[in-house]
Amino acid sequence: MLLRAYRLTDRLSLIFLKMIGVLSSLLADGLLIFAGSPVRQRSGVLGLAGVLVSAVVAILIAIGAVLAPVGRFILRLLGISISTTASGYQGAMARRSARSDMRSAVQEDPLRARNRALSALLALSLIAVIVVILWATQPRPQTVAVLPNPDLAIVGAATATPTNVVPIAVASPIPTATQIPTVLQSRGSIAYTVRENGQTDLWVVPVTSRQPLRITNDAADERDAVWSPDGTKLAYASNQDGNWELYIYDLVTSQTRRMTFNLAFEGAPSWSPDGNWLVYETYQGGSYDVYVLPVTDVNASVQAIVQHPSGDMRPAWSPQEGQQGRLIAFVSWRDGNGDIFIVSLDDIGSPYNLTRTTGIDEDYPAWSPDGRYLAYSALDAGIEKIFVHDMNDPNAAPQVIGRGRAPAWSPDGTALVAAVDTHDATDLTVYPFGGADAIPQLIRVPPRSDRPSWTGQPLPSALVNSGGLPSGTSALYTEQETQFANGLYPLGILTRNVQAPSPRLSDRVNDSFNALRERVNTLTGRDFLGRLDDAFWDINQRPQLGEEVRNWHKTGRAFSINKNSALAGFPREVEVFREDTDIETRWRVFVRVAEDAQSGQLGEPLRGLPWDFEARTSGDVAAYEAGGKLRDAIPEGYYVDLTEVAADYGWLPYPASTDWRLNFNAINYWLFYKPDGLSWLQAMQELWTDDQLGGFLPTPTPNQQASTGG
Repeated sequence: MLLRAYRLTDRLSLIFLKMIGVLSSLLADGLLIFAGSPVRQRSGVLGLAGVLVSAVVAILIAIGAVLAPVGRFILRLLGISISTTASGYQGAMARRSARSDMRSAVQEDPLRARNRALSALLALSLIAVIVVILWATQPRPQTVAVLPNPDLAIVGAATATPTNVVPIAVASPIPTATQIPTVLQSRGSIAYTVRENGQTDLWVVPVTSRQPLRITNDAADERDAVWSPDGTKLAYASNQDGNWELYIYDLVTSQTRRMTFNLAFEGAPSWSPDGNWLVYETYQGGSYDVYVLPVTDVNASVQAIVQHPSGDMRPAWSPQEGQQGRLIAFVSWRDGNGDIFIVSLDDIGSPYNLTRTTGIDEDYPAWSPDGRYLAYSALDAGIEKIFVHDMNDPNAAPQVIGRGRAPAWSPDGTALVAAVDTHDATDLTVYPFGGADAIPQLIRVPPRSDRPSWTGQPLPSALVNSGGLPSGTSALYTEQETQFANGLYPLGILTRNVQAPSPRLSDRVNDSFNALRERVNTLTGRDFLGRLDDAFWDINQRPQLGEEVRNWHKTGRAFSINKNSALAGFPREVEVFREDTDIETRWRVFVRVAEDAQSGQLGEPLRGLPWDFEARTSGDVAAYEAGGKLRDAIPEGYYVDLTEVAADYGWLPYPASTDWRLNFNAINYWLFYKPDGLSWLQAMQELWTDDQLGGFLPTPTPNQQASTGG
């Protein structure tokens, strides 16, 4: 009996161990199901439940089978008789005593029958477990909800609920539309200035749709737009009536109202928190000053806020939350460079310098909506950067936000928008403030776009539905080109007898120069480009010391104004501003308008200190080594930005050579060229044959000669 009990226990142990292996594998597969979809997760849960229930039943049966013979043995030791056990025992004894008789009549052992019954029961239990697992994991066809493409969804639009959809229990709601970035949650609209076809106009763009709309299209210029506190009006500056004045445009009524009436230059308006006043810059008495005027009564007298001979400009009025709207930030040159100053309306005689920097000129101050922070931009180490100053800790260093100029705050103060220039465009870029959200490029606009202003109010539906004003502007010039049979281009004659050693340019650019000359004549009141130091050079002309051998004059795509125009005379005919980028030095050239137009009809005042080349020979060692120094004061009078106007016609300022500080001919402030995307050699090949170019052509390397068989 003990031997049979051992065999039965051994067999049950093997079955039990195999069943544990199967259950372990199924349990691992069930756990992996939880990483899948919700449907698979539900199937996995049911399957695991079936496995666990079946395992418990099988284990109980196995334990009962093992303990049954052990229990009977213990009962026999205690003298307790069980009929089934005694009967089995007597049968066994009878079989031992009469083996010979068993050949004719074999009686089956009851213990073996019980073993088969237990084995069958275990097999049925395993089959039940397998059936439960297969049923729980069997895939079932379902109708799945198809979500809309989030990239095509419209924020705020209602989403229809599809039919025949089986609800899916998920932990988080299913999005129905693309969420705009956190830095754009203020929504609203941004106004900005675009320079296109030689003029500046006002545009607006809704933050959510990012579809720009033109709102002015005058032959004159409009710029410096800023939203009223209620977001329904734009104050801006324009010379549409002959000189620069302030205007207010009502977007609801589409009406424009002129706010100032005099010959003095006025610009850069900023609203008071209650919308009843404008603070602005005005050029009177030979310098910039800051004034205020009432919006509701144009006949009321204006009032000066700050006045200084060195120049105060670009004011920004603090919001109601900041000192109850009693502070004005502005740019001043009274300490020798452009700094941000703060003045209280309760004590206008005591402005204080907030930035106090040397060698960095800050500009475009802008208050945060809560009045705690002041943002501004500056050219630092050749890069335009956005800074933010904490007004609760004025002595702390400002925080650098990113690249760009002319910052403006979002209505909730969580972000700033700024103009960031690229090589061929300007990006209105939004920077987060106090967060880690992504930095989206809001919109790409034409190059040299400027002065964004952000309101939380949406644009009037009539304006949005109209699509804005049409362009309505024609090209500034048409280039008439002639090409020879050999692929070369001739030299074109410059109109109206331009005075120059060789007054010719390539036929591919001469019409643009002629149009530029006429435009400068109109803007300055004199024919400034009628006399040039250089135009076309013959290919064999030798450059002077400091001039490049591969000179753009030889391409017929360059001209030089008078090199001494920024040195001689009082006042000087030309003022030059130094602009250092991270890789080179360029110059911005301003031409003084005719003396009979110096009352404000033409041009506008200068905003900074020009570069003084004559200081190199003044005996100042530092100025000699630096190639000059900044002028001591901003020159008086009205000027035209020749560099900006030339760029309208495709003519770019040529950068200074690396040795310009010690070599006058390498300064190049007088040189403008029109590459149109061509390299110097490509431009030369439009005028000269390969035989004429000779040594200017690249020499093939030995490997190139070998590969071509030369």
